[in-house]
Amino acid sequence: MIKIGVIGYGYWGPRIVRNFHAAEGCEVTLVCDKSPEALCRAKKAFPDVGVTTELSDVLSSPFIDAVAVITPVRTHFGLAKAALENGKHVFVEKPFTATADQAEELIDLAESKNLQIMVDHTFLFTGAVRKIRQLICSGALGNLYYYDSTRVNLGLFQHDVNVIWDLAPHDLSIVDHLIDRKPEAVAATGQTHLNGLENLAFITVYFGGGMIAHINVNWLSPVKVRTTLIGAEKKMVVWNDLEADEKIKIYDKGVQVNNGKGIHDLLVSYRSGDMWAPKLDQPEALAEETKYFVECVEKNERPFNDGVSGLRVVRILEAADRSLKARGAPVEV
Repeated sequence: MIKIGVIGYGYWGPRIVRNFHAAEGCEVTLVCDKSPEALCRAKKAFPDVGVTTELSDVLSSPFIDAVAVITPVRTHFGLAKAALENGKHVFVEKPFTATADQAEELIDLAESKNLQIMVDHTFLFTGAVRKIRQLICSGALGNLYYYDSTRVNLGLFQHDVNVIWDLAPHDLSIVDHLIDRKPEAVAATGQTHLNGLENLAFITVYFGGGMIAHINVNWLSPVKVRTTLIGAEKKMVVWNDLEADEKIKIYDKGVQVNNGKGIHDLLVSYRSGDMWAPKLDQPEALAEETKYFVECVEKNERPFNDGVSGLRVVRILEAADRSLKARGAPVEV
């Protein structure tokens, strides 16, 4: 039985506790938060789980095997490091750390102590992303051309990170999971309107081989939109995460260029075939992820959403911040 302590019971913490509490082979032993009101909510929801305001009760407990860090990003490094130093596996809310240097230190520390790190990239466990990855790996889509995502809504405004660090990790982790190419450069533009942090941004990630990813994130949209377009050589995908049933639609559409003798002789032809919506497995993604974490700890196996994958995302986030300050100038990753 893997015993877990959870640090942080704010917006995301209750979901983490609920899913670990329900996971087979796992027991949530202790929830820690500095807010007595939050701990009252935790105790009411989970009467059999202990609560505390003292970090040391979780970090140094000999009865806890793993720690879930569900706190603001500025605290991730210190808490995760303390947990690893005390011999505990770590589950960390996205983004992994505030800097790439911090991520590298945690990865090295976990390696030296033979401990596992998992970064909470929940979307990787959705039926939609699993199906898209299956399509890519099988060659059904052909060569990838672009990934174009719109992730906007009204709020939730953060006070410690801008909209890129809040929303873009979702798409960046998905892109990292789906695209078997290293990012070469990042360009980002954005604007600050309210609290001194960018509340909308446009991020472009350049990959080798002509692949490009574009991500639109925004806290000031009058509507909530979660739509991704994936363009490829053979087929194209539309993913609307707000759809209840047909989240993914695959279009047998494309463009083909037939070479002539010269540039003016190029012939562009268009293919317009069928559209279909594959059936998706739709378990709760976070339930799948927490179950997977418990399995990785039990088997001492490195998860695919490990610290190294979290580091890759943080490197792109840092490059995007530098590009923002340079008003969109591309920054090498």
